[in-house]
Amino acid sequence: MEEIFDFITKVGHLKEDGRRGWKIHEIENPETTASHIFQLALLVWAVGKDNNELDLCRAIKMALIHDICEVYSPDLTSYDAAGIDEDKEFTREDVEKLKPIKGRPTTGQRMKMEKVKEELEHEAMEKLTDNLPEKLKTEINDLWEEYEAMLTPESRFVKQADKITNLIQGMEYWKKGHDDIEYKLWIRKAKETIDDPGLMAFLLEIEKSL
Repeated sequence: MEEIFDFITKVGHLKEDGRRGWKIHEIENPETTASHIFQLALLVWAVGKDNNELDLCRAIKMALIHDICEVYSPDLTSYDAAGIDEDKEFTREDVEKLKPIKGRPTTGQRMKMEKVKEELEHEAMEKLTDNLPEKLKTEINDLWEEYEAMLTPESRFVKQADKITNLIQGMEYWKKGHDDIEYKLWIRKAKETIDDPGLMAFLLEIEKSL
């Protein structure tokens, strides 16, 4: 039980710091990773409960652990990718020097960042779960790997729900006067990537609220 207590305590730190993307938008008291996870898990449950293709319990667990690597790994965003010099090699040592730029990164910039981000996140998950009882450690890491690979109905659903959750938060900040949030672009990108019927219907509700 000592190992589980240590794990839960470390994950609890995700309640403390605002998410990097919202900080870049200069949001005061921005959403934390923990609050994002909470909203995503509820969305997965509420919209996924009528989807017979899903193992709902597995999907909810996946939502709960999808970002816990951020206890140790940096919360890198597309704005960070946009700040990468495409003509130079990008390594993990360069992460701390990144100067994010608002805008869409190129494919090359995104690929450079994703390679390093994946490496850092895998190391973070190993460190975070290392001392857990073997069965729990295996379950958490298997779910996280499944989420990252996006090869199962559950992982694809949670990935799409994650985009919806980010969109909801962005809409809330936009409505509060943060005009630099490109909500129309975000909605268009969501429509390009979301194909789950339930989440598509939910996306329409978001548009109606604008």
